[in-house]
Amino acid sequence: MTHSQISRLLGAPLEWEHGYPSRDAMTLVTVSNGQGEKSVLISSRGIRVVDSTEYVLAPRERVIAKRNPVKDALQISTKVAGWLVVSILLLFTCANVAGLVDSRVVLTGSMIPSINPGDLVISASPTRLKPDKGDVVIYTGKKFDGTTVASFAHRIIGGNAVSGFEVKGDNNPNPDVQKPVLSEIEGVVFFIIPLVGKLLSPQVFILLLLCGFGIWLIVDAFRDEE
Repeated sequence: MTHSQISRLLGAPLEWEHGYPSRDAMTLVTVSNGQGEKSVLISSRGIRVVDSTEYVLAPRERVIAKRNPVKDALQISTKVAGWLVVSILLLFTCANVAGLVDSRVVLTGSMIPSINPGDLVISASPTRLKPDKGDVVIYTGKKFDGTTVASFAHRIIGGNAVSGFEVKGDNNPNPDVQKPVLSEIEGVVFFIIPLVGKLLSPQVFILLLLCGFGIWLIVDAFRDEE
């Protein structure tokens, strides 16, 4: 029995010390790595390669789980999707802070079905995105005396930047009385995210937090089992 023989069979350098065991004494040596495991049985008859599961049950920390292609693909997809969402949110936040875009939650149903209450509309300044017929614009609504009322998101159906745009809510029977000029156009809508405004309500936000915590517990439990 030599060190080199054991090391060669197991594929790993080992230092082996032994005394004078009884004739029936046997020793099982197992070496495991990412490719699997190898075992040798040392007895008075010599050394031979064996399957360790025929002699002992491997402890949990030494059991090498088989790779699951579906699970691996799911984990990679989840990570990619997560980083993609984070990147988009970060990019949007930077653009919003820099004043390149603006975001608002629609509160009324005047633009149904194109835009519903609770939808988030993202707009760009009219100096960056020229308003034209068919575009949905956000304009400053005013009374006849010039007092500001609120901001409205309606569609341009006619007019021009000089004499004023004719605007109308898709769900309204008649055009708006006010014809906003270019200086009253706050932004031109170029992207709509449905239902985001409703998700920002306190009740829904708390519910999402609880759901997220529950998902985290489930994922953590599966990790422990592995």
